[in-house]
Amino acid sequence: MERETTPSQSEWLIMEVFWANDTPTMTAKEVIRNMQARSDMSPRMVRVLLNRLWQKGVLSYTVDEHDLRVYHYTVKKSKEECQREKSRKFVESYFGGSRKNAMAALLQSATLSEEQFQELEEILEKCKDKDNDKK
Repeated sequence: MERETTPSQSEWLIMEVFWANDTPTMTAKEVIRNMQARSDMSPRMVRVLLNRLWQKGVLSYTVDEHDLRVYHYTVKKSKEECQREKSRKFVESYFGGSRKNAMAALLQSATLSEEQFQELEEILEKCKDKDNDKK
């Protein structure tokens, strides 16, 4: 079985803190402070999730040279990378790898405005043009 490399739902909450942050590196204490405003997650759980994100290769860390108890975490995977990987795994798991069936299921269950339909048509055209350029 393939090792999981994308954030779980709880881990995604942690990553949202990093992706929304202006600085590239945060300590666990800074992440915990940010999480307290968003969730009732305990500091211990935040640290566990940071470790899991490191194991998955979503975050990296360096140890503070002045205090070996302080870790400085840095994002290794962008939100877009994680979304693409999550989407690919979702399609593989639930739609047998068929992107067409996944898209059809999502579109059939959605209520979209005319403007949203136009946006989707533009996206499909860009994808079509990109595929034609590869040929």
